[in-house]
Amino acid sequence: MTEDFLPLLGTDHVEMYVGNAKQAALFYQHCLGFQLVAYAGPETGVRDRASYVLQQNKIRIVLTTSLQQDSPIADHVRKHGDGVKVLALWVDDARKSFIETTSRGAEAVHEPRVLSDEFGDVVMASIKTYGETLHTFVERKNYKGPFLPGYKPRKGFIEAQPIGLLHIDHCVGNVELGQMNRWVKFYEDVMGFKLMVTFDDADISTEYSALMSKVVSNGNGYVKFPINEPASGKKKSQIEEYLDFYNGPGVQHIAIATDDIIYTVAELRRRGVEFLYVPDNYYSDVMDRVGTISEDLNELKKLNILIDRDEEGYLLQIFTKPLQDRPTVFFEIIERNGAKSFGKGNFKALFESIEREQELRGNL
Repeated sequence: MTEDFLPLLGTDHVEMYVGNAKQAALFYQHCLGFQLVAYAGPETGVRDRASYVLQQNKIRIVLTTSLQQDSPIADHVRKHGDGVKVLALWVDDARKSFIETTSRGAEAVHEPRVLSDEFGDVVMASIKTYGETLHTFVERKNYKGPFLPGYKPRKGFIEAQPIGLLHIDHCVGNVELGQMNRWVKFYEDVMGFKLMVTFDDADISTEYSALMSKVVSNGNGYVKFPINEPASGKKKSQIEEYLDFYNGPGVQHIAIATDDIIYTVAELRRRGVEFLYVPDNYYSDVMDRVGTISEDLNELKKLNILIDRDEEGYLLQIFTKPLQDRPTVFFEIIERNGAKSFGKGNFKALFESIEREQELRGNL
């Protein structure tokens, strides 16, 4: 068995560059049930940005906005809208992680650096991945603070009520036509990931559009990255629409795990989160396909939750509409009952649903 030269403990955090972090933080607290736990900005001695750290169980999302018109953060938001800048990976040894990946061809962005405050030390280093997205290695074994040095503890002004979001299940990247295999090879060669599953246009296609997808996973399976590219179809695929509006490759969606999707989605809907719609006829034969499940089908139908099964169990999933006016980043909510797969049986219904939204936007 080959040694895992890049052991990952999980996803440390996801940092998004956004136009208005203060308002976005309120959305994450009120609608998604995240707690505000830390902040960095002018009041903490940071002059060029404001960052809000939101947490729910093992999920940390950092929302960062620029305080200056000319800065890399402002440029990122101007080009992409609100989008994921950093997929940070939790490691035991950030220096070793940086050396192992850069020696295998990763492009360095930040050399290993030590950040310190009264709570201890954190070591961080960053490399490039697709588009302008970064992977930052975070070593925090000698740190007891709320997030990172430079951040101060901060509580929200509202009492955020968690909704059962547990951890990040996977993060999906969209890349240009012909680039999927290049980035799969990057994860295999540079980061030691393994190809987990491949979907081609026969798996993910409708009458009008298609895409291809490959899923890579690290050694312990804690970190999974599906990579999508467009495939030829009669009309514009959702991946092409994303690339047009994001102005290049980037993170398409973040899948978040729950162990009670009925409660989680009911709460999200009650708080105003919008989801893609799948017609009722989806449910007329779904049980023939997936067999026995523990949940009440009528409850799933009422909430429009999709069901799929693989050899190891079944899963329940649903997809939000884009988080902003640009049709780019969105969330998936997923509950796994043994299943290790990604809902292949739902692809057709799901992508027809996305196409209905594209048509409304005039982008199909």
